Amino acid sequence: MKDHRTLPELVGQSSEHFANIDDVNLDNLMERIGDSRVVLLGESSHGTAEFYEMRARITKELIEKKGFTIITAEADWPDAAHIHHYINGREDDALLQNKPFSRFPTWMWANQSMLEFTHWLHAYNTKIENAKTESPAQKVGFYGLDLYSLYSSIEAVLDYLQQVDHKAADTARDRYGCLMPWADDPALYGHTVATKQHEGCETEVLKNLQDLVNKRLEYSVASGEQFFDAEQNAKLIVNAERYYRTLYCAENNSWNQRDQHMFEALQAVLEFRGSKSKAVVWAHNSHIGDARATQMGARGELNIGQLARQEYGDKAYNIGFGTDHGTVAAASRWGGPMEIKPVQPSHIDSYERIFHEVSTDNFLLPLRYPLNEDIRKELLPERLERAIGVIYRPETELQSHYFYASLPSQFDEYIWFNKTRAVEALPKQRKDNTFDTFPFGL
Repeated sequence: MKDHRTLPELVGQSSEHFANIDDVNLDNLMERIGDSRVVLLGESSHGTAEFYEMRARITKELIEKKGFTIITAEADWPDAAHIHHYINGREDDALLQNKPFSRFPTWMWANQSMLEFTHWLHAYNTKIENAKTESPAQKVGFYGLDLYSLYSSIEAVLDYLQQVDHKAADTARDRYGCLMPWADDPALYGHTVATKQHEGCETEVLKNLQDLVNKRLEYSVASGEQFFDAEQNAKLIVNAERYYRTLYCAENNSWNQRDQHMFEALQAVLEFRGSKSKAVVWAHNSHIGDARATQMGARGELNIGQLARQEYGDKAYNIGFGTDHGTVAAASRWGGPMEIKPVQPSHIDSYERIFHEVSTDNFLLPLRYPLNEDIRKELLPERLERAIGVIYRPETELQSHYFYASLPSQFDEYIWFNKTRAVEALPKQRKDNTFDTFPFGL
């Protein structure tokens, strides 16, 4: 007999509906995640409050019910270290300090939703520390995966070496000096190398990493965690130098370099935290959905989601997020001011339009373990899917923000919010201790 249900009706009957984030029952989701070692939580924009808040809600349950102790994020390693230190009681409130997350786009992590989540993590770790029956290894850590922090990572490595080995610090400072002329704009470094105006600093930064690794036993005696932090910053410098050096060369794929670095950073944290450790990844859908199921894969691009599936198989569970309309925090150009922009209703040929026509506002749609076997088959043909990054250009939305993908191959689960609101950016504090608020626009 022919099934007369429309696709939105089938989606509605194949999903778990919820009214709000605070009250959603995640027991079934936790069962579907099972004993996964890595859970990847996406977002279809970098400036949507519901995505942060739902990721926080899921992460809390993974911590409390499944023993996850690692949160990794599409954020710079040195900035994320401030959150790590705060939630472990070694620093004042990280997101309200002057230094962290000062690089564009500041609102991506310095926002109210993140602030509330870091307070919860701080309270959780304090409870672990005060409980005599709990192991300190159960405390949660927060780590950045991205590689844009070239110069703050240089500063972090030099600060560390200054504490443990003055002579090595002087040598490293001389070598890193090769990169200093481009401190204000590392992309210019790549341009000068590509146009043969400068030799490149690959050898110098590699020597610093090698020297650091060779002293692992000596340096890590005092603090294994401090050495690990310095080592990751030194690795980041090597990969960032390569990233910027090859940014202007068509034969090199800078996207792949970046996602490969992020995945290697994830693996390094898992190894450092022990063989039984489990990690959550917070990143954009374009990083955590399997690239092989998208136009990215056709261009030869990979991402964390693909690499995690290849490495961990069924022990990796990736969850995409989407919305139809509302508001979003984004800029009109790279480096531009944050604006609160209206999100255009979804394109008629998109997955988002199908989900918008479901007769409920919010739902979880299982795809690896579907509630209805027909749903995967019906959603499998490629359709348009929307991706809003830190830049949003509604006037060219189809060309700028849509790509083709096969959703059930891309994600193990999809979480939908029909209408969403922009994140609330935290005020940023200038060095004179006065506060500077973000400009807003419609």
